Amino acid sequence: MARTVMIHARMAPELKTSAEELFRQLGLSTSEAIKLFFQQVKLHRGIPFDIRVSNRVTRKVFDQTDRRVGVKSFRNKEELFKDLGLR
Repeated sequence: MARTVMIHARMAPELKTSAEELFRQLGLSTSEAIKLFFQQVKLHRGIPFDIRVSNRVTRKVFDQTDRRVGVKSFRNKEELFKDLGLR
């Protein structure tokens, strides 16, 4: 039988809880999900999804929308469609 190793990681309790709920819905234990992730790292020879740092323009837009600069709000979809010229 193959030897196994123990992995310890610290994270926010809310993240762990929400991830474990999704694993449960998928029929996976936390250990199985971690093994699956590691297998994908091995197969892809790297992280199996894109990780990107936002560029300056994206960060500026995020900052502006967080401050509600240039953001329109609508009470309902009819107002939105009217503003878009669709009604």
